Amino acid sequence: MFIVASEIRKEKKQMSVFNTISKPEDRAPLVTVLGDAGLGKSSLAATFPTPIFIRAEDGLQAIPLETRPDAFPVLSKADDLWDQLTSLIKEDHDYKTLVIDSVTALERMFIDHIVSSDPKKPKSINQALGGYGAGLVAVAALHGRVRKACGILNNKGMSIVFIAHADTETIDLPDQDPYTRYNLRLGKRSTAPYVDDVDIVGFIKLQSFVKDDKKIISDGSRVLSVTATASNVSKNRYGITKDLPVILNENPFKNHVTGL
Repeated sequence: MFIVASEIRKEKKQMSVFNTISKPEDRAPLVTVLGDAGLGKSSLAATFPTPIFIRAEDGLQAIPLETRPDAFPVLSKADDLWDQLTSLIKEDHDYKTLVIDSVTALERMFIDHIVSSDPKKPKSINQALGGYGAGLVAVAALHGRVRKACGILNNKGMSIVFIAHADTETIDLPDQDPYTRYNLRLGKRSTAPYVDDVDIVGFIKLQSFVKDDKKIISDGSRVLSVTATASNVSKNRYGITKDLPVILNENPFKNHVTGL
C-alpha cells in the first residue's frame, strides 16, 4: 500500500502545469446594454438567440405579441430572482440567452430588501447595517451574486445580456478638466460586474447629424456605441471600431460575434 501511494505522489510531481495549456475556445458573449428610456434596449436584447427574460421591470410591452420573447413573471422580491436563476442553472431548457431587465431595477429591489430586512428599521440604505456604507456594500455583493450565477450559465453556453438605464456622472481627473459622461444608473460599487466583467458594454443612442455646420438634429435612427469614448461607458473585446446601427429585429453583433 505504501508503494502505491509513493508512486502516485511521484507521478503527480512529474506532471507539469504546461500540460494544461490549450487555446481557449469561443464562448457565448456577456453583454451590457445601457441607454435612456424608450430607445429600444429590451427590443435589442430580444434579438439574441432564443432569449428568456428575467424582469425586474416590464420592458417588453413595446414588442409585438407575436414576436415577444418568453419571460418569467415580473419579480416582486429578491428571493424570486434567486429562484429563477437557480431554475435556469439546474433544470433542463432550450433557452440560449438570458436577459436581465434591468439591473437598475434590481438595484432598487436590493436596496428595499436590505433596508426592510434590517431589524433596526433604518430609514435609508445609508443607515442600513450600521451605516458607514455597509448597506451599499451589501447591495454590491448582491449584484456580484447575480454576475456569478450568470457566469455559471455562460459556462453552460448561454449568452447573457444585462440591461441598464443610463445616468450622467462627472469625471474629475487630476490632469484634465472635469467632464460629464453616461454610465450605468447604479451605485458606484455596483457597476463593476456589468462593466469590468463582460465582453461588450453598448451605449444605445440616437444618431445625430450636424445641419448647417451648427445645428445637431436626429432622424430617430439609433446606433450602439461599443468603443471607449469620453462621453459614455462602452467597450468591446471583439475588435469593433465603429458605432453599430440598431435595426429593428436584427442583432447588431451578428457579423462580429460567433454564434449570433
